[in-house]
Amino acid sequence: MFHKESYELHEKWYNEKFPTPEAKSDYFKKSRYEDSSSIGSWLQSLFFDCLNPLLKNKDQQWLTVGDAYGFDARYILKNGNKATASDLNTDFLSIAHQEGIVNDFRSENAEKLSFTDDSYDFVLCKESYHHFPRPYSALYEMIRVSKKGIVVIEPQDPISKMPLLLFMVNSLNAIKNNLGSSIWKNRFSYEPVGNFVYKVSEREFEKFAAGLNLPVVAFKKINPNFYFSGAEALEANMKNKKFRSIYLKKSFLDVLLKLKIIPGQVLSAIVFKESPDEKQLTDLKNDGYKIVNIPKNPYIN
Repeated sequence: MFHKESYELHEKWYNEKFPTPEAKSDYFKKSRYEDSSSIGSWLQSLFFDCLNPLLKNKDQQWLTVGDAYGFDARYILKNGNKATASDLNTDFLSIAHQEGIVNDFRSENAEKLSFTDDSYDFVLCKESYHHFPRPYSALYEMIRVSKKGIVVIEPQDPISKMPLLLFMVNSLNAIKNNLGSSIWKNRFSYEPVGNFVYKVSEREFEKFAAGLNLPVVAFKKINPNFYFSGAEALEANMKNKKFRSIYLKKSFLDVLLKLKIIPGQVLSAIVFKESPDEKQLTDLKNDGYKIVNIPKNPYIN
């Protein structure tokens, strides 16, 4: 079946790009995370900052899914929580363990996690969900093994937040099948490793939570998609022309996002299995999260 072929391609990809243990170790030495002042590190911090309201409670148990290099788990560990890194292929994670980046790792298929129910406080899936051939299977597995909730940080599907664009696409498609693709060019986009880029929306997570009778979802939108090859080697300061250009573009998009003219490039979605306390809700709101309370199903106790 196709999904099996997709997973096989993903499993091979890292070894094709970094074929030896030495190449993998060298990557860690040169990675964007070693130099906290690089543009690459600054861009990644925009993603990781979305976790900060949840990381204030120390010693929680986290599972990271699709964490090929172990950097997601590393951020959690550096912020006083515990983390198990997991990925389909652990060749890189084994080197990360040797390098002291992670202290626990597992080989896991996101569609069929080996853990029992409620094994971890939180499960994080950052920039991996869009690679999964059957993402909903992974979503249900992640919520199953979590106790408090899951965090999914992924590219946002813009069409649900841009009704005018949807109207134009539907109008063109009514004239001629697929004519709407002329203005919505990335409607069906694929990556070289073999996956369809599965973008997410707020409404999907609301329905997911309501279907399982879960209490709360929270959303934060960010604009971090300015990565380029070589970002690890350039300083993230205003004296750098490249960084200055990125910073100004991001600031402009942030203004448009705040005015609700455009959606964010990336959506951070938190689906809670148990209601957060008032302090955590306040921390989330202060960090820019929108809180959505899901009404309880009146027909189930």
